[in-house]
Amino acid sequence: MLFVSSLSDLPAQFPQGANENTTIEFSDPVSVEGQPLAKGIYGLHMIPNPDSWTVIFSKTNTAWGSYSYNQDEDALRVNVKPRPLAELKEALEFEFEDLKPDSTAVTLKWEKLGVPFTVSIKDAEQTLQNIRAQLKGRGQFTWQALDEGAQFCLTRKINLDEALRWADASIQNEERFDNLSTKADILKALNRPDEAKATWSHAVEIATAPQLYSYGRRLQSQKQGAEAMEIFQQVAKRFPQGVYGDLARARIKSAAGDFAGAASDAKKAQAAAPTDAQKQSIKALIDRLEAKQDINK
Repeated sequence: MLFVSSLSDLPAQFPQGANENTTIEFSDPVSVEGQPLAKGIYGLHMIPNPDSWTVIFSKTNTAWGSYSYNQDEDALRVNVKPRPLAELKEALEFEFEDLKPDSTAVTLKWEKLGVPFTVSIKDAEQTLQNIRAQLKGRGQFTWQALDEGAQFCLTRKINLDEALRWADASIQNEERFDNLSTKADILKALNRPDEAKATWSHAVEIATAPQLYSYGRRLQSQKQGAEAMEIFQQVAKRFPQGVYGDLARARIKSAAGDFAGAASDAKKAQAAAPTDAQKQSIKALIDRLEAKQDINK
């Protein structure tokens, strides 16, 4: 990831993370913040400004650091609004948020700042054709590719029978909580509740505490708060000791308005956290709870 300063005619530039250019690849034409961008691999750069950030997609994707950046090689520039993060991010990461049938927000997260830009597609059928082609190649031998294909159809409520076949193939390659939960959601969407319940029960049986807790957080990001609380209840019941059981109880109590109890559980989670980064992340939750803020929002 490259950041360039806009405070001079010849911007001061410095790399973030590894020296090689961070890239982003689109297998089909897309729109970024409503502006068209052809398929391809682009060097990803950003300019922090006082009230907005400029996201740059460069035609040069093999740059080393920022030394050879050239504005004439830009394929697209868009301006976006940064936003504060509820939780501290010790390491820079990118996350796909606000998933919709035809769009998602790609968000850079670092420390307490998030920089999102929206990527959208016009033709889901073209993407589906690409997925089918990939799953005829090496993708058919991994659980991840098949699960991702099934998830693509599930989030768009399209080709659910085909999605179910992909989920089953993914499970045959390697049975995991991830693909079992995908299959359960597809069965639910197909109005097969008994099979969905049985599949979900098995998924929960083999889930680790981080997997189950992360699934609850994913539901929250998809605005499924009630369903997320049910997951946190299961985490607290199955894993009463340790970081994730304590965090689950903290979220349950926070949702009920018991901020003191939630803060107490969060402090237990912080004490049990194995890494400094996780301790810092939980500290941000504790600060919010002590300010009587719901950490689920």
